[in-house]
Amino acid sequence: MRLFDTHAHYDSGAFNADRLEVLASMPEKGVELILNPGCDLESSQTAAELSERFPFVYAAVGVHPSDCGPWEDSWPDALRALAARPKVRAIGEIGLDYYWKENPPHDFQQKVFHSQLELAEELHLPVIVHDREAHRDCLEVVRAHPNVTGVYHCYSGSLEDAKTLVKLGWMLSFTGVVTYKNARRSLEVIDWLPMDRIMIETDSPYLTPEPFRGKRNDSGYVYRVAETIAQVKGMTPDEAAEVTLENGKRFFGIAP
Repeated sequence: MRLFDTHAHYDSGAFNADRLEVLASMPEKGVELILNPGCDLESSQTAAELSERFPFVYAAVGVHPSDCGPWEDSWPDALRALAARPKVRAIGEIGLDYYWKENPPHDFQQKVFHSQLELAEELHLPVIVHDREAHRDCLEVVRAHPNVTGVYHCYSGSLEDAKTLVKLGWMLSFTGVVTYKNARRSLEVIDWLPMDRIMIETDSPYLTPEPFRGKRNDSGYVYRVAETIAQVKGMTPDEAAEVTLENGKRFFGIAP
């Protein structure tokens, strides 16, 4: 099985004890590529550095809605400089998160989201979108930037919204959540979704798939997402892995 984990946070403190060892072990587990998105300026810097250390690791740079409170007007310049590094292939992880009450105000999150979408358009880069409990507003902001395309990571929206995003040219990505007992809506979306619009991810160190829940997640478990998608789509796990690998390479502009 040839796999692309299109969203994993190896900049996370959860990997402080063994980050380099875990990453170095991934090729022998069939993980050919990994994309590490940033969540603030510091983690974006780390993501870019890791991409330069491992040939199979790529990066995205951006400010997550939960981390956008300190946002300053100079931050797009800092992100622009990071995005110029050779293996940075997207702006992300950006978006809206209305789940946590302590997050910045909704209107401020939207302002930061708009700003980073404008940067992505300027740099001709795709975006990685985080949308949690903000489906309507997130889609409204995305619609305001028709020249930007991207991926909704860890997709949790409705089938109706999925159809809208596909019409807009977007991708949807799925995590180990699809292996959970309450994943009915995600499986319904996958059943409808064209295979050329699907990517897979772990969102490591979070959202560990069954039957490994309770352990720290890493890219070595992304095969479980491929297996679940294969089951829904009536294909082999190897076929699902191969298609999503090629989808990810195309999306992030990674040459064969």
